[in-house]
Amino acid sequence: MGVGGKFWELLKPYTRFEGFDFLRDKKVAIDLSFWIVQQETALKNQALNPHLRLTFFRTVNLFSKFGVFPVFVLDGTPSPLKSQARMVRFFRFSGIDTSTSNVTEEGVSKERNSAFKRCVNDCMELLELLGMPVLKANGEAEALCAQLNRDGHVDACITADSDAFLFGATCVIKSLRPNSKEPFECYNMSDIEAGLGLKRKHLIAVSLLVGNDHDLNGVQGIGLDKALRLVRGFSEDEIFDKLYEIGKGHVPLFQGEIRCAGDAIPCSDESSPKAKQSHCSFCGHPGSKKAHFKSCCEYCMTDSNDGCLKKSQGFKCNCSSCDKVRKDKDKKKHENWWINVCNLISKETKFPNDEIIEMYMCNNHGEFTEEGPLLEWGDPKTDLLVDFLAYHQSWKPSYIRQRMLPMLSTLYLRELARNPNKTLLVGQYEFHSIQRVKIRYGHQYYEVKWKKAISNELSCAVPVEQSNMLEEEFIEVGDEPIGLLDESIEPQIHVDGCWILTDENPELVHSAFPEEALKFRQEKELKDMKRRKTSTPRSEGSFEMSESSKPQGVQLSITEFYRTTKTPSQAKLGKDLVKQSSSPGVGSSKQKRKVSGSKLSKAVRRRLLFG
Repeated sequence: MGVGGKFWELLKPYTRFEGFDFLRDKKVAIDLSFWIVQQETALKNQALNPHLRLTFFRTVNLFSKFGVFPVFVLDGTPSPLKSQARMVRFFRFSGIDTSTSNVTEEGVSKERNSAFKRCVNDCMELLELLGMPVLKANGEAEALCAQLNRDGHVDACITADSDAFLFGATCVIKSLRPNSKEPFECYNMSDIEAGLGLKRKHLIAVSLLVGNDHDLNGVQGIGLDKALRLVRGFSEDEIFDKLYEIGKGHVPLFQGEIRCAGDAIPCSDESSPKAKQSHCSFCGHPGSKKAHFKSCCEYCMTDSNDGCLKKSQGFKCNCSSCDKVRKDKDKKKHENWWINVCNLISKETKFPNDEIIEMYMCNNHGEFTEEGPLLEWGDPKTDLLVDFLAYHQSWKPSYIRQRMLPMLSTLYLRELARNPNKTLLVGQYEFHSIQRVKIRYGHQYYEVKWKKAISNELSCAVPVEQSNMLEEEFIEVGDEPIGLLDESIEPQIHVDGCWILTDENPELVHSAFPEEALKFRQEKELKDMKRRKTSTPRSEGSFEMSESSKPQGVQLSITEFYRTTKTPSQAKLGKDLVKQSSSPGVGSSKQKRKVSGSKLSKAVRRRLLFG
C-alpha cells in the first residue's frame, strides 16, 4: 500500500534498526487499520478475534516494555478516488478485467465493509478501556499520523503505507521485531533526502507517475527508474509546474543532472557536429595506416620508434574528434528518451491530478482544538476491561489481570516518581526489593519483588491461583506462529503466594525508588568485585600452598584428596606395583590380570594402585 513500483525497496538502503530505548517516553501515532489488516492476514481462522488479541498485547508491550505513549488513529471517510482504486484492486485480485467493467466514479461506496468496521469499533472500545487516546482522521489514517509527526505532536508514526512520507511524515516505523535487539525498523525523511536527493514534492511527483493508492495505474510505460530520472531534473519548487507543462504537451528543456550511466547533460549552445577524422586501422589513432608505417604517430610514441602499436580488443580512441562523436550520440540518446517520456505523460488525461496533489499537501487531516489534538493517557478501567475481554475472547479474569500487570506496574512507577505518596500497586502490593538484573535480547530489566501489604475480602487484582487457569489459554498464547504475533513474548510475571515478581525498566525503578535502587546497585558492584577476585587464575606456585593456608570446608578434587592422604611409603609401593604390572615378564599373568583386568571395579584398581 502507498506508492507503487516497489517504492519500499527503493527506501530499503536507508533503513535504521533502532534498539529498545529508541521510543522510550516518546509519543507515537499508530495507524490502527494497518494493525487490523496485518492481524487478520496472520491469524485468520487460527484464533478468536485476532484483531482484539494482538491489539491488546501490542498495546501492553509498547506501553510497558518499550515505554511508548501510543496515539491510535482511525480512518475517516475515504476520498472517492481511494474508494474507486480499492474497487479496481479488488477486481484485479479477482481476475476481472477492469477495462470492460463498469467501475466509474459515481456509485462507488466510500465506506469499508461492515466486518472491517466492526473490527475497528471493537479495537476502539478496547483501547479506550486501556486508557489510550484515539483520534479519527477526516480521511486516511496515515495522513493524520503524518501530520501529527510533521507538526511535532508525536515523535514517529507506525504504518506500512509509504505515502506517509508524501503526507509529510519525518519518521516512519514500518514494522516491529519484538524478538530482536533492534526491534524498530525506521525510515527518516532526512536520510531519504540525503541519499536519494528527493524531497516531499519529488516523492509526490514520483507517486503520480508510478501510481498510488488513489490512482493505481499512474502513467502507462513509466516505472520507478524513469520517474526518478525525470523528477531529479527539477527542483522541488518547480517540479509541479513542470509536470503541468509536460501534461499539456510541452517538452521543457532538461537542465538538471543525469543520474544514470551512459546519459549526458544536453547543452543548448553546442555547434553542429563535425565530420569524424580518418583513423588508422592498425593502432586506431587519427591518421592513415600508410603514414603510420613510415613513422610512429604522436599517440603511439615508442622508444625504438619502430612504428605504431597494434590496438587492443575493445579499444576506444580518446582524441577530440572521437570524444565529440560520443557526446553527440549520448546527447541524441537522451533527447530521444526525454521526448519519449514526455509523450507518454502527455497522453494521460488530467495529468497531474490536482485532487491528489491537494490531498497530499493538505494540512487539515483531523479535527483539532485551538491548542492542538487532545492527547491524554488515562488509567485502565480494569474491571470493565476484564468483562470486555472475558466476553469477546473467553479469557479467564485471572489470566487477563496478570497480562495487564506490566502496564499497571509501569503506570504505578511513573506516578510514584511524580508523587511519592502514591498508594499501593493495584491497591494491594508494596515494593519489597530488587531481586536481580535480567538480560533479554541485550536489554536490561530489574526483577522487582512486590509484597502483599493488606488482606481483605476484595477480589485480588492479581490472583495467585495459577491452577485455576485453563491449560488451553497457555497453549493458545505461547504456541502461535512467531512473526506478527507480538504476544508470543509473554510478560514475565511470577506469582508465588503473597509475592509478585515483575520485570521493570531500570530507569523507572531508579526514579520511583532511588534509595533502594542505589543500594541494590552498590551491593551488585560489591558482589561483582568479589567474584572477579575469586575467579582470577592462580599462579603456578599457589598449587603447592600449605594446608593451613587452604580454605576449610572446600571439597577437593580426587587427585588432591589422595595426594594429601597417602603416605610416602604407600606412594612408593603404588609406583612399584604399577611398574611391575606394566613390565613384560615380571610376575605371573594372573597377577597382571588382578591389577589391570577390566573386570575389577574402579575402586579396587584405585586401592591396588594407591594402597
